[in-house]
Amino acid sequence: MDTTDFWNLIDDARARVGDPEDAEAVVERASALLAARPRDEILAAQQVLWDLMAASYRAPLWAAAYTINGGCSDDGFDYFRGWLIAQGREVFERVVADPDTLAELPPVREAAAAGIDLECEEMLGVAWDAHSVTTGQSMPEHSFTIDYPALDPEWDFSFDDAERVALRLPKLDALYA
Repeated sequence: MDTTDFWNLIDDARARVGDPEDAEAVVERASALLAARPRDEILAAQQVLWDLMAASYRAPLWAAAYTINGGCSDDGFDYFRGWLIAQGREVFERVVADPDTLAELPPVREAAAAGIDLECEEMLGVAWDAHSVTTGQSMPEHSFTIDYPALDPEWDFSFDDAERVALRLPKLDALYA
């Protein structure tokens, strides 16, 4: 499984759930679809997932998650990126390139109005769960690597600094003001 196959899996899962904005339902369906594949594809999916997590490990996105969720720990940022992956490739790539575009997404606008957080911890275990269903065993240790890049130095400030964040993420700031 490569990145394109992974995104096709997510798109297929989104198409098969009643509400594609329900990230947990997307993950459940994606895991079931993945469990029907050979073990080597499941293991490869785990690596693709963590490669996407590394590609989205960016301070501007973390600041956006911090704004949306009213704060964002390390784990919270992982769960936010899990939610983002569940939104599909087009949204993921657009948002990683420009996190301020999150303010244009209906689920983000709805979350802002309702005061709810956007996160999906379950996405982090999508391949793990599929592997367990398929083999009855835990995923082998060291079956994937995580290589996070250094965070953007120009964003090396507290995300509690509302003025600095607002200058860099004006759409999200306006939505959450």
